[in-house]
Amino acid sequence: MGLRLGDDAPDFSADTTEGKIDFHDWLGDSWGVLFSHPADFTPVCTTELGETGRLKDEFAKRNTKVIVVSVDSVEDHKRWSADIEETQGCAVNFPIIGDTDRKVAELYDMIHPNAGDTSTVRSVFVIDPNKKVRMTLTYPKSAGRNFREILRVIDSMQLTDNYKVTTPANWEDGDDVIVSPALSNEEAEKLFPAGWNELKPYLRMTKQPNK
Repeated sequence: MGLRLGDDAPDFSADTTEGKIDFHDWLGDSWGVLFSHPADFTPVCTTELGETGRLKDEFAKRNTKVIVVSVDSVEDHKRWSADIEETQGCAVNFPIIGDTDRKVAELYDMIHPNAGDTSTVRSVFVIDPNKKVRMTLTYPKSAGRNFREILRVIDSMQLTDNYKVTTPANWEDGDDVIVSPALSNEEAEKLFPAGWNELKPYLRMTKQPNK
């Protein structure tokens, strides 16, 4: 059975393009994004890792570290990084795990035999500073991921961890949010003195509290 939301993110030691790491120690008190790509020297993966490099500052703003894994070797990762920089205009500025023994891929259930049993699918795990799995995504090998969506969900989780709100469909940072249905109106008045728009008793829209 794969990892579920709220599970402890498995720890591991691994060789990467930036040296050997112990995953939990490497994360420290940061949020983390661990994602897999099927193989080096492949077209979709090349664009994905280039986009990840471009978003380095955006992840840093969110106290989030990114690390990537595939079943290829560190040596292959390093050779491929030159292609990524050449074609995507951005250097690889995050570690890539060499997982030739599939230890990490199996820990995180990243190999799906019905989609091909020799490489990882496009899995994403967002892990919080308590080393809990907070979000998972799985894409088919043919579809590149939307990394802005990953940032958007991190924004939502970091907001809702600190305020008694939830975020509606298609929410972006700065948009109105939903007052937690667990709060009574009396409790909500203390937390949201500017009030809210009550569409239904369970659907109360208010301004994002940290803006």
